Amino acid sequence: MLFPGGAGRPLSLNLTHQAPPWREEYKGQVNLHVFEDWCGGAVGHLRRNLHFPLFPHTRTTVKKLAVSPKWKNYGLRIFGFIHPARDGDVQFSVASDDNSEFWLSPNESPAGAQLVAFVGKTGSEWTAPGEFTKFSSQVSKPRRLMASRRYYFELLHKQDDHGSDHVEVGWRAFLPGLKFEVIGSAHISLYTDESALKMDHVAHVPQSPASHMGLGLRQEEPRADMLRPDPRDTFFLTPRVEPSSLENVLEPCAYAPTYVVKDFPIARYQGLQFVYLSFVYPNDHTRLTHMESDNKCFYRESPLYLERFGFYKYMKMDREEGEEDEEEEVQRRAFLFLNPADLLDDDEDEGEPPDGLEPTRASARWASQAPSTLRFPAAAPTQAPATPGPPTPPRRSRALNWAAHPLPLFLGRAPPPRAAAERPPPKVYVTRVRPRLRAPPRALAPLSPRGPPWSPFTGVFLRPRPLPRVQLRAPPRPPRARGRRTRPQATELRPLARAPATQGSQEGQARAPGLTAPTADSNSSSEAQPVTSFLSLSQVSRPQLPGEGEEEEEEEEGDDDEEGAPGDEAASEDSEEAAGTSRGRWREDAIDWQRTFSVGNVDFELLRSDWNDLRCNVSGNLQLPEAEAVDVVAQYMERLNARHGGRYALLRIVNVEKRRDSARGSRFLLELELQERGGRRLRLSEYVFLRLPGARAGDTDGDGESPEPAPAASLRPDGRPELCRPLRLAWRQDVMVHFIVPVKNQARWVVQFLADMAALQVRTGDSRFSVILVDFESEDMDVEQALRAARLPRYQYLRRTGNFERSAGLQAGVDAVEDASSIIFLCDLHIHFPANILDGIRKHCVEGKLAFAPVVMRLGCGSSPGDPHGYWEVNGFGLFGIYKSDFDRIGGMNTEEFRDQWGGEDWELLDRVLQAGLEVERLRLRNFYHHFHSKRGMWGTRSRKTPGKEVP
Repeated sequence: MLFPGGAGRPLSLNLTHQAPPWREEYKGQVNLHVFEDWCGGAVGHLRRNLHFPLFPHTRTTVKKLAVSPKWKNYGLRIFGFIHPARDGDVQFSVASDDNSEFWLSPNESPAGAQLVAFVGKTGSEWTAPGEFTKFSSQVSKPRRLMASRRYYFELLHKQDDHGSDHVEVGWRAFLPGLKFEVIGSAHISLYTDESALKMDHVAHVPQSPASHMGLGLRQEEPRADMLRPDPRDTFFLTPRVEPSSLENVLEPCAYAPTYVVKDFPIARYQGLQFVYLSFVYPNDHTRLTHMESDNKCFYRESPLYLERFGFYKYMKMDREEGEEDEEEEVQRRAFLFLNPADLLDDDEDEGEPPDGLEPTRASARWASQAPSTLRFPAAAPTQAPATPGPPTPPRRSRALNWAAHPLPLFLGRAPPPRAAAERPPPKVYVTRVRPRLRAPPRALAPLSPRGPPWSPFTGVFLRPRPLPRVQLRAPPRPPRARGRRTRPQATELRPLARAPATQGSQEGQARAPGLTAPTADSNSSSEAQPVTSFLSLSQVSRPQLPGEGEEEEEEEEGDDDEEGAPGDEAASEDSEEAAGTSRGRWREDAIDWQRTFSVGNVDFELLRSDWNDLRCNVSGNLQLPEAEAVDVVAQYMERLNARHGGRYALLRIVNVEKRRDSARGSRFLLELELQERGGRRLRLSEYVFLRLPGARAGDTDGDGESPEPAPAASLRPDGRPELCRPLRLAWRQDVMVHFIVPVKNQARWVVQFLADMAALQVRTGDSRFSVILVDFESEDMDVEQALRAARLPRYQYLRRTGNFERSAGLQAGVDAVEDASSIIFLCDLHIHFPANILDGIRKHCVEGKLAFAPVVMRLGCGSSPGDPHGYWEVNGFGLFGIYKSDFDRIGGMNTEEFRDQWGGEDWELLDRVLQAGLEVERLRLRNFYHHFHSKRGMWGTRSRKTPGKEVP
């Protein structure tokens, strides 16, 4: 197998020691392999590509070691032989944008290649074309070469999405004054001829230390919590308790949840609104916490609000006894001066994601429009339905189920709620003084300790080196005495007065407060009318600033570090105004490093609803409270030991899944590790039902009979609900699973998929699955031959003619399955499966009752299963498991409407599955990924040349 570890890398390096036979006609060009649509600017990012180095997107040749395709997000591997012109010492140098590495072997064997020159390691380094001496790492040490020999070389290059892409290798004889020259066609030759080989022929591709460097040699701490070991990942290997031993543990009961919409008319694609999520215990760490710096949609406020203000709303700063709170009020008011144009309104663009919008950014935008998002921090949290598309049944909010009243964790620090009719201000309000006539410096009275105290210039906070634009922060503290300077009196923080309404603020107090700006000699506002605008310090003339130019008569002439002499003030006024500086008259705010605060217990997990959350694609599975999970397990263990006389002891709660029905009760999937008397460890994995007192369950066969009341045995003496065994809700451990995949011209992905499937059988020992490939006349490989060569327990090859049709391909694969009591899994080609995928499909598919649509994590460009960065595909239902009998009963795939297109056929199938009375289990699976892949050239499409851009 090419990849014994599935999508991982083999730990042992399979280096190529013997080069293939060489021919004279190979001279004049070298092999070039292109890996397209892969992000990052470092060669290390190229090595993370799943198909590097064996399966490039393009195989071609190049006639000199200087390439610039004028493209983006690609990686190059150029390899072949160098033929020196003469004997002697030679120096090599490499230049590129972005990183590159040049490897050279002391002979013709790829296994002996050594790194001799490189540009950068992190992806942020680059050089201009022909800039061969920018970094010391670019130039190699002198190497002795002979003209009678050929030397294997390898050039790796990675280009990101910006910059002028190029990579070139130069050489020179080791003599003073010589310059590097690009290695041309006269001194290079092919490693081998690939023109007649198909894409799945990879035995000739050299594997050198350059292509395997650092892979599988070091174990790093995983970035994502989902990569850490979890008992769920391998629990399927534990022997299961015989189902016959569990039949009489609980009383049987009918199971017909109220959210099943059998025979209910559903509008087109409205089935998305009838899919509910299950709660999970313990935490499976499927929440993408390592990505929330890019997407904060999980939290209450909008991402724009959190980016600007953080989480200070949830903190209550501690105050020392007797400390005044006027300054805190000023900080709070300045803190709330937002620009509403930056925060999206609740009723703006509430719909499905627009086409072409990047998934992560799009989800952040939708989350900013969520009903739980605050348009203005002063607004009270509200709760309103925000379901896009067709109407839905009355239920909780689809995004986050927030309480309708302020929570205790906010600690009362938020301002009072605004009235419903009020609207936020249309702009940011900062008050400045209206310019007046300039007065000579001598007209300004010196500021003395006995003089009136100056008031802070409200809305503008001066610094020794002011920023280009005013920061909305608290007013500065009074400056301290330095040298022989006079220290002004302490600032009196007075209550803020609202400014008269201006043209920009006609609503008075209903708008954001305008703040008056007292002058240095008077607190009256008669000479200084407030003006609302953005303000930078370069717009403020010196006489406008309180205290400017006022100095003590005893100022030393030499002490001008912070302030010039009085006589120089007028002369330097214009230059200071242009530079936007007050020359340090005011000092920076003091930082209180000992400030402490109080917080409440914040648990946003408990505020989420069980609706299919389409607004946030980084949140994981819903978390089940520990007390509820332990209570259900305790009840079941009590009944189990009562039935078997204490034969089993509970070792660990591995997994509990809950599907809630507020009208009749909750369904649980219990997965427990038990210790049998005698020492054997067993696995218990069963569905149970916790019926609510007085709940009535309809007839599950749908014969129209009236609902039957709950039997008395299902209630405890104290009236609390008790567990029962739901009828016809038992899953089969040995059922056959068929993976159905339509393919066309995807050779490297077909080989990878077959290798993963073979590795799955080796890792699990489970042979109760088959692979069905529906091939639409692939030309880049022999798919049937690859199936026969793969080590699969069972497989089928189906060949279809014509254009690629996903719906028709899936239906053809289903029709090839003869056993109606087996599970079909409609699958994609670019999937990385966890080891427990077979067990997960079987557990969540029950004939006539349950279908399974696991949520896959879609990896981003440049991301890999070892370093996952992407988002959960919460909108997609293309990966779907269902019993064949149920699939046939609902009519199969819609092959007429989706004949020449795909996209939407999974939603249309979901509508009919729900109308047939089936539940659809929706869970995020650990280590379940959709690989990022290039869409160029897929399904036999041809690339078009656009003017001004060359397509490689």
